[in-house]
Amino acid sequence: MKKRILVSGGAGYIGSHVTVELIAAGYDVVVADNMSNCDRSCFDGVRQITGRSELPFVEMDFCDAAAVERLFSRYKIDAVIHFAAFKAVGESVAEPIKYYRNNLLSFLNVLEAARNHGGCNVLFSSSATVYGEADKLPVTEQSPRLPATSPYGNTKQICENMLRDAIAADPSIRGIALRYFNPIGAHPSALIGELPRGVPNNLVPFITQTAIGKRACLSIFGNDYPTPDGTCLRDYIDIVDLAQAHVCAVTRMVEGRMKEGYEIFNVGTGRPVSVAELVTEFEKVNGLKLNYKFADRRPGDVIAIWADTSRANEELGWKAKRTLAETLASAWAWEKHLAEQ
Repeated sequence: MKKRILVSGGAGYIGSHVTVELIAAGYDVVVADNMSNCDRSCFDGVRQITGRSELPFVEMDFCDAAAVERLFSRYKIDAVIHFAAFKAVGESVAEPIKYYRNNLLSFLNVLEAARNHGGCNVLFSSSATVYGEADKLPVTEQSPRLPATSPYGNTKQICENMLRDAIAADPSIRGIALRYFNPIGAHPSALIGELPRGVPNNLVPFITQTAIGKRACLSIFGNDYPTPDGTCLRDYIDIVDLAQAHVCAVTRMVEGRMKEGYEIFNVGTGRPVSVAELVTEFEKVNGLKLNYKFADRRPGDVIAIWADTSRANEELGWKAKRTLAETLASAWAWEKHLAEQ
């Protein structure tokens, strides 16, 4: 019998790509999302890619405990992947209460429902922001979690603690936190990708929207950092590679191959790329010239972060495969697809 995976926030950027890969791997999937930061066309793209026109979708808010409880009562859930959270570093600095309420309460409700229904495998969508301004790079899973530089990063640290403590108190709950770095790109079909509402908070959608003419100019936040070219260093991970890491982690849980009740894995490429380098590579790969300017530093941004992924490579049997050029070409193909709609 197929295992059923609940994907909270499954109509969003990462959730939609993970849903596609889960179905390709033979899982039954239930998607639930409040549609606050995504467009229904992305979910239509998931159905088109997978050929699953009847893919279950529940529109709901994970901050509503009663709604979460009803969802767990309606479906037998073998594992839940939790994406339902706000995710913009800069916005979290400006609106911390909004982030604490949504990101903590939604995950608390998932953990409570998992406990109430006899236990569950829980895959938490964590982030490299839990490492703060790291003293030593690349970061491993054993690197200290320094004070977060934003409320967003702090919610990820707190949610990791919630999962760890829930598992320690109730062995029927098992969990993995995937700490991923900077997801970019789109599905090779160009039927799903990153589709932010309003002004993008992430770099690549701002690049592609500038390239196609939706935005007049790209702002690069800070060119006076202590890095080779003065811009921040990041570990940019292809969205499909990232989605496949989730499949590996879920499979590890449902097949009972976890070595501890709570495990942590970094998901990145292990290669630092500066913001300026990324812009230049996008121009080169797609034969375009971008209008961009340097702006002041953005509150909450760390100077540099990239992953040591050896644990995920060895334990999950996962490794990032797509090149940066392939990823940036897919992002541009997705933007052009949107323009044709």
